[in-house]
Amino acid sequence: MSYFVTGATGFIGRFLIQELLDNRDGEIFVLCRASSVTRLEALARQWGAGDRVVPVIGDLKADELGVDNAWVAAHRGKVDHFFHLAAIYDMTAGDAVNDELNVGGTRKALSLAAALQVGTFHQVSSIAASGDYRGVFDETMFDVGQGLPSPYHRTKFESEQIVRTEATVPWRIYRPAIVVGHSETGAMDKIDGPYYFFPLLRKLRDHLPNWLPLIGVDLGDTNIVPVDYVAKAMDHLAHAPDRDGETFHLVNPEPQATVDMLNTFAAAAKAPQFAVPVDRTFLSRLPTSALPKMIRPSTFLIAGLRSAPVQYALNQTLGRLGIPAEVVEHAGMPTTYASRHTQKALAGSGIGVPELETYAGALWSYWEEFLDDSIKADAAVVRALTGKTVVITGASSGIGLVTAVQVAKAGGIPILVARGKDKLESTKTMIETQGGTAYAYGCDLSDLQAIDALCAELSSDFEHIDYVVNNAGRSIRRSLKLSEDRFHDFERTMQLNYFGAIRLVMGLLPMMRANHSGHIVNVSSIGVQTNPPRFSAYVASKAALDAWSNVVSSEVVGDGISFTSIHMPLVRTPMIAPTKLYDRFPTISPGQAAQKVITALVEQPHEINTAMGNLGAVAHTVAPRSVFRVLNLAYKVFPDSAAAKGAAPVEPTKEQLAMSRVLPGVHW
Repeated sequence: MSYFVTGATGFIGRFLIQELLDNRDGEIFVLCRASSVTRLEALARQWGAGDRVVPVIGDLKADELGVDNAWVAAHRGKVDHFFHLAAIYDMTAGDAVNDELNVGGTRKALSLAAALQVGTFHQVSSIAASGDYRGVFDETMFDVGQGLPSPYHRTKFESEQIVRTEATVPWRIYRPAIVVGHSETGAMDKIDGPYYFFPLLRKLRDHLPNWLPLIGVDLGDTNIVPVDYVAKAMDHLAHAPDRDGETFHLVNPEPQATVDMLNTFAAAAKAPQFAVPVDRTFLSRLPTSALPKMIRPSTFLIAGLRSAPVQYALNQTLGRLGIPAEVVEHAGMPTTYASRHTQKALAGSGIGVPELETYAGALWSYWEEFLDDSIKADAAVVRALTGKTVVITGASSGIGLVTAVQVAKAGGIPILVARGKDKLESTKTMIETQGGTAYAYGCDLSDLQAIDALCAELSSDFEHIDYVVNNAGRSIRRSLKLSEDRFHDFERTMQLNYFGAIRLVMGLLPMMRANHSGHIVNVSSIGVQTNPPRFSAYVASKAALDAWSNVVSSEVVGDGISFTSIHMPLVRTPMIAPTKLYDRFPTISPGQAAQKVITALVEQPHEINTAMGNLGAVAHTVAPRSVFRVLNLAYKVFPDSAAAKGAAPVEPTKEQLAMSRVLPGVHW
């Protein structure tokens, strides 16, 4: 069996190719431009495709997709499935580009499919083909007199119409709902659908307490599905027997109210949520449905939203938050999408739409860590970081990874350092794909000789090192009682957190002195200020780094070199994962932690602290005996972790959760 796929390097296409590789046999021919072959080859390595993915040079805008006639002749009758995914998925795009890619591209793909005499042509359409139809729209419906309010809606409708009326080969049509990231990894490659509202949620989170209710508006219903569901369902449905000529709705069978969807993401972001004082339950009692369509309130509302003054006002308000005016009109859908036939065809496959609550956190985290471009609009950050080299240790995950991505977005050049070179190369590729520049150096930062070799290499490869972020670290949560025969706990934390950090700085100081410029950011811990029990090894190593930096600062300030220590609160990173107690504790995200690192790079304060950390430091100075009694209480309330005792993890108690919320961010 063999396949031909357009749009394979696009978002849905990449996941569909992976499904075909995992579940099917045979070659997969992929349409790509000559200039994109290198990118396709890189993707093929990620897919683990071997020699099964074969590039076919062509162009979506050319007749028969520009595929060579000799290639077509050689493969006529040998392609079983032709998947046409190449299209533009953008509610804000204009008529010309939608017509060229969606309508013209479909007609040209269908022409190539006919020339190849393929077994089945699979058209990836969209629920947008239903336009502004009000009511239930099932898989058997197509042209029911619906309005098509945007170029995107119109061209998705017209593309389907071309397949239905002009195809000379068997066909199947798929209508995905709004497609969001992967339900497990959160992976996404663009801003669309609910992602337009994420910058607003981030601003609300950063400036308002999450318990504060906000007044919201009932925007109607929406329908979103994760990309992995779409890819799995398409693979299964494409190979189901006797389904030619059918349409499949790849939608959530239970659509959500738009405001509920936003609140689910707000909960994932730890932002305030919206309460709707007047919802559809009340409005449904009004006899507006009996009115002619032209004088219904909804008609006036839509007309108002499309008017020039309102569009201008929206662009000057919501537009500044990254929400295009065109998106507001389509935030809610007038259509309910039935998928009974699709669900029946998927029965027994184990393929279904997961609940949004189960993967909203993954979508939010991926956006905040890798897609959020708001840093590009911060003139001070861009001015400070553009063209500057930033050595970041521990850059393969967590705070270091997100910091590297944000530095690159601001125009800086992250130099990625960690023990795992493969992960660093993956991060480097991601940054380069987003238009940035990065370099990767594998180094075991607990090996002092390896650090010396790294410093020599960096000194040779770069004319200047502008910043160093000492982020790599080891944390151990274990009471002294359980550490009495584990002195290596203290040696290991000091080796990486202290000796490794200062060895790196000392190795790069000559370059910084020569350029009379340099800034070092040490990712320390709130524990240095609060001295929580069970962290004697970890806190001591961080305190040592703080003390060293404070002493050295007075020696090198005349050389234009400075230090910042960030007393970081508890961050949701792989480092705290072994302590299952933390799963339900208040934490900040790697994205929020990276913001603190960026602030340290740009503003270069001596310290960045939290209010809770400062309170702990003052309390230790003013009333140390009382503080020790409180900490002793915490020592009794929070036992050693299961990992420290070699036991199975247990759920936190009410007392533990209460103390963690009263004193948020502290490492208990």
